[in-house]
Amino acid sequence: MDGQHQKQKNKYSIIVPTYNERLNIGLIVYLIFKHLRDADFEIIVVDDGSPDGTQDVVKQLQQVYGEDRILLRARPRKMGLGTAYIHGMKHASGNFVVIMDADLSHHPKYLPSFIRKQLETGADIVTGTRYVKGGGVHGWNLMRKLTSRGANVLAQTLLWPGVSDLTGSFRLYKKSVLEDIISCCVSKGYVFQMEMIVRASRKGYHIEEVPITFVDRVFGSSKLGGSEIVEYLKGLAYLLVTT
Repeated sequence: MDGQHQKQKNKYSIIVPTYNERLNIGLIVYLIFKHLRDADFEIIVVDDGSPDGTQDVVKQLQQVYGEDRILLRARPRKMGLGTAYIHGMKHASGNFVVIMDADLSHHPKYLPSFIRKQLETGADIVTGTRYVKGGGVHGWNLMRKLTSRGANVLAQTLLWPGVSDLTGSFRLYKKSVLEDIISCCVSKGYVFQMEMIVRASRKGYHIEEVPITFVDRVFGSSKLGGSEIVEYLKGLAYLLVTT
């Protein structure tokens, strides 16, 4: 079966967790529709009780694009990234799931590359990477770049995951694979992404990478701070012991 025919059979459920992303969600939805003209997809917005009116914007977008294309699956409060994906998957009708951030740090222009790579290789997971030729980071100062790169090198050295970018969160999964991996994960927050890819590697799933440029958020404030770095180091130690 050729790749184009298979692409037409596949459906992609794009899960976008949000918290106070009123200024970004409209643009990210527009860009997804712009870059995925030929694919069958739905966007599942999992909003954790944003007080800034994010849900009102999503409801307006539903009027434009249709409630079958944009699903709002809200939760009452902030409940964590991992549970947001699980919540989104319950409502996903696609056989593939894309996870991406709402803050425009993950540009939808890369989605066709993810889909193409999966069709060409049959991969279980396609992950975006900042750390190969063609990838990079835009908008970070030198200290943030060094911290991120250092964290990644440390994890690579200790865990040998077989992928170049452990902490990225822009990925395409076969839905059945994501369901399997996510059921094994116990980490919260930023460490959750790292645990998912490490456990996928340990389980022998086929992982491919696509170079991406990560752009620091356009609107709103970054949610990464000193406490996240501490959580990262604790998570690294946990994965070192359990995988």
